[in-house]
Amino acid sequence: MRMVDLILKKRNKEALNEEEINWLIQAYTEGNIPDYQMSSLLMAICIQDMTDEEAFHLTKAMVLSGDTIDLSEVDGKTVDKHSTGGVGDKTSLALGPLIASCNVKLAKMSGRGLGHTGGTLDKLESIPGFSIELSDVDFIKQMNDIGIAIIGQTKNLCPADKKLYALRDVTGTVESVPLIASSIMGKKIASGAKTIVLDVKVGSGAFMKDLTHAKDLSETMVEIGKKFNRNVSALITNMDEPLGEAVGNSLEIIEAIETLKGNGPKDFEELVLHLGAHILVNAGEAETIREAIGVLKTQIDNREGLNKFREFIKAQGGDDLVVEDYKRLPQAKYVYEVKSENKGYIQSINALAVGVYASKLGAGRATKESDIDLAVGLKMKKKIGDYVDNDSTLGIIYSNEELSDESLNEFRKIFVLTHEKIDKRTLILDVVK
Repeated sequence: MRMVDLILKKRNKEALNEEEINWLIQAYTEGNIPDYQMSSLLMAICIQDMTDEEAFHLTKAMVLSGDTIDLSEVDGKTVDKHSTGGVGDKTSLALGPLIASCNVKLAKMSGRGLGHTGGTLDKLESIPGFSIELSDVDFIKQMNDIGIAIIGQTKNLCPADKKLYALRDVTGTVESVPLIASSIMGKKIASGAKTIVLDVKVGSGAFMKDLTHAKDLSETMVEIGKKFNRNVSALITNMDEPLGEAVGNSLEIIEAIETLKGNGPKDFEELVLHLGAHILVNAGEAETIREAIGVLKTQIDNREGLNKFREFIKAQGGDDLVVEDYKRLPQAKYVYEVKSENKGYIQSINALAVGVYASKLGAGRATKESDIDLAVGLKMKKKIGDYVDNDSTLGIIYSNEELSDESLNEFRKIFVLTHEKIDKRTLILDVVK
């Protein structure tokens, strides 16, 4: 088999078969195909697309390129959740303990933040003592004991994906639905959970900028999951403005805890409840979404979700007293309350600009090797459609450096005002099953 023949085949809009896809993924992972040839094939895929069958075989080849996690020793129903990334997206922190209090087991491998999007592992590491590393034996034991474990991707999962993604990132071939879908679903399938719920974000602060492409990606991932006999559904959710209020590692931990206490921002609570409800229904723990939401609300009201979060922190070596004493978390030296200098309705909030601003404070990293400041970040006090005047607080900035008036004005410019009344944004835009 020759790589050039596969490039020409895809360039001519012909489908690659399973044998060809298996060969090229194995050969590339082993270093037998040069980057320039793989780059050519990736560009051909971006231009000519792939069939659903090709996307499935590509995902399968990704899974087979490395290790898989065997969750058969976990007693109960195993579930997983994935978000395509956004600003202020601390959903796993509240969702995980909440659903783990409802007779399902969340086994999750998470990543770190890069650029304007935050990482679950960084947020968890803002809790003193928290460890993202567990041995295989301890991982399974913790799943059986308390029903939740979130760790770093320490296993050799989908090495082909790691190599391909690094190449796509520098060759302008990231934006391809089958390539994105196989990358995400390969890792989810390799991670072993039987029920998977996907949070596909769309808008200014998300990778997918329009609803059409977000729906296409969602449908492709759900179909791939079904072919692997997984219970999968995807929620397409709005990322035209940050999720909740908090953007920044320790600040997002606090917001997740407050949500489990019943005091969280309404949009964040809505997303947690709906994602959790789909997980419970897919796992067979509830008949309807409405019933499942009722169960989850009860677990917030009786603090079972909060108690599970405390158990989870303690199990992974963290200081569980942070649940009641937020001063045990990293604290910023300077706090700035930024008020509006104009009147009107908020027409837009550039979510990408919010993420970039938080990163400049130190909450995010420019490269994988960069250090981050776990204490700094933002609290966005207004949403699209809110009315503001000269006395309205737009947000609160937490910084470990003194900020200039120019920097505060840069934050104000994230909010675009209009004199016309603006409708509130719908959070959950579609559901794909």
